Amino acid sequence: MARPLPLILAQAPGRPADDLAGFTSDVERRVKLRAPGALVVYPELHLGESAPGVAAALEPAAEPLNGKRDAALAELAGDLGIWLVPGSVYERGADGRIHNTAPVYSPQGERVAAYRKICPWRPYETTAPGNRFEVVDLAEVGRIGLSICYDTWFPEISRHLAWMGAELIVNVVRTPTSDRAQEVILNRANAITNQVFVASVNSAAPSGIGRSLVVDPQGTVRTETLDASNCTLTDVIDLDEVSNIRRYGTASLNRVWDQFRPGDTPLELPLYGGRIDPATWNAAHTTEEPPR
Repeated sequence: MARPLPLILAQAPGRPADDLAGFTSDVERRVKLRAPGALVVYPELHLGESAPGVAAALEPAAEPLNGKRDAALAELAGDLGIWLVPGSVYERGADGRIHNTAPVYSPQGERVAAYRKICPWRPYETTAPGNRFEVVDLAEVGRIGLSICYDTWFPEISRHLAWMGAELIVNVVRTPTSDRAQEVILNRANAITNQVFVASVNSAAPSGIGRSLVVDPQGTVRTETLDASNCTLTDVIDLDEVSNIRRYGTASLNRVWDQFRPGDTPLELPLYGGRIDPATWNAAHTTEEPPR
């Protein structure tokens, strides 16, 4: 049985945080005539063009997660019958700190998850880091994991999302710098080493330099943009491909999630003050969420 997931990836320039009317029109335009139940993804801080990252500039763009912006985005997803990741937004936490947060909205018009960026690009980004990984179950389809831009440089984040059962890692990006070339390679590497799909969506010019892409669990680039133009990248992926690759191996050879077996000696990891325990190594294959 196939588990198809239509993707609509908006490589778009940023817009002011309060331009919800313009954002709604843009989503409607890109979704028009597309498959119902699609996953629609925008770049990092798409609704945050007026706040370039300096602490003082974040204040006008930040609001609590359950504010007016949240209600508008939830209503938009419900009206269009889509899964919506509107990029990330500036979220003001209960303690007053500002986070770079990627919310997810369901076709039923509800916010079902929100991920705070764990690795801000220091020292340039001044947002407070998040402290938990986030996966989301798309009803009757599969499970996705969330990461934001610089997170992709830290393999522990992608590994943990895959261990939590993510079959697709959605990586929203706002990269205007020359290291996008390295990010492309890292996204392919994260797909290969974790046997998952990766969709990395960067901003268009002038906010970013584009080069958005979708990578399959063997590391093959399925579709990509080669420039910074304002465009829509579409694909339909089959999440059953993740199960097949893990069963038969990458290139019909490598089964990374079967590397450790019960009874193997645990491997101490001094860097983390923890260990790889063979008893808990295998990735989640059920709808039950592993401990965080």
